Amino acid sequence: MPYPDKLLADDEEVVRHLHPHWSTVARPLALLFLVVGGASYAAALVPAGDAQGATRLVLLGVAAALVAVFVAGPLLRRRCTHYVITTHRLLFREGVLSRHGRDIGLSRITDVSYRQTLWERVLGSGTLTIESTGDAGPTVLHRIPDSDGVAQLLAHVVEEDADRRAWPGAGHPTARL
Repeated sequence: MPYPDKLLADDEEVVRHLHPHWSTVARPLALLFLVVGGASYAAALVPAGDAQGATRLVLLGVAAALVAVFVAGPLLRRRCTHYVITTHRLLFREGVLSRHGRDIGLSRITDVSYRQTLWERVLGSGTLTIESTGDAGPTVLHRIPDSDGVAQLLAHVVEEDADRRAWPGAGHPTARL
């Protein structure tokens, strides 16, 4: 799903739109299988009788509550977390019910670095650290897919933005003629 155009300036384009790495939902999905399996097993163990239906409904309710809190919550958080690189800025948006975000102009970015553990290299994710001018300090983004590629792309986009700002006509195809 593309990032909403209404949040972008007229001459701004999305270069890359990311969500946290899929590994952020590996544990919730494993828990989903455990909850479904455990609830099914427990429902099969309920002895026949007058209370069988009510007991199974209670088991179903407990399983549904566990799935809502420990599975649907992380899935929604991942889906509602956006890391967007545009031609003018870097945007972060997080939150399901309440949202918070941060925009960093590309001209304010002074350093981009990434870090990967061995396991993150295997999975293809990592931690991205973005230094920018201002009082906010470094921005650290965890579990970014293709973190080394994103770091290189961000450094490239920052350089292009600096070139665009240095020469006002640089953004037009005929300006290089």
